[in-house]
Amino acid sequence: MDSTKIIELLSYTLPSVITGGVAYFLFNSYFKDQQHTRRWLNQKETQKQALPLRLQAYERLSLFLERINPSKLLIRVAPISNDKNDYADYLIASIDQEFEHNLTQQIYVSSSCWGYVVTAKNATNQMIRKAASTSEITTANELRELILKELFDKDSPSNAALAFIKDEVSDMW
Repeated sequence: MDSTKIIELLSYTLPSVITGGVAYFLFNSYFKDQQHTRRWLNQKETQKQALPLRLQAYERLSLFLERINPSKLLIRVAPISNDKNDYADYLIASIDQEFEHNLTQQIYVSSSCWGYVVTAKNATNQMIRKAASTSEITTANELRELILKELFDKDSPSNAALAFIKDEVSDMW
């Protein structure tokens, strides 16, 4: 093969390869852009559907935190007997039942928010157990009074979690 034929072959092949490379780059960019646009539209549609569910989850968790707030819990849940341990167990069972009822809400909130809710529940249970273990307390009514006195000195555990929920919801806007 002589050099003129090679040059002639390259003069036909080189523009074809360049045109093919440019076409591949443009089509690849176009398809990536289309895929990104479809993903964005799908995400936008999903967010539109998920937002009411997320807000409902925050509402339910707020209600849960309000219901386990010891000052409201002690008013709502009356002692079933005069025994302080029975009453403490009854209060903790009531909190755990409320918690189990709202357990599925964790998929709609952030993990840090869920952590605050679980911590508030556990701290409230611990507060009740600690008050019930006090030897000076002998009746269920004395247990109620002691728990309420402790709330005068410090904030309820559910208030911190409720404040976190309010901040997280306000960040959504």
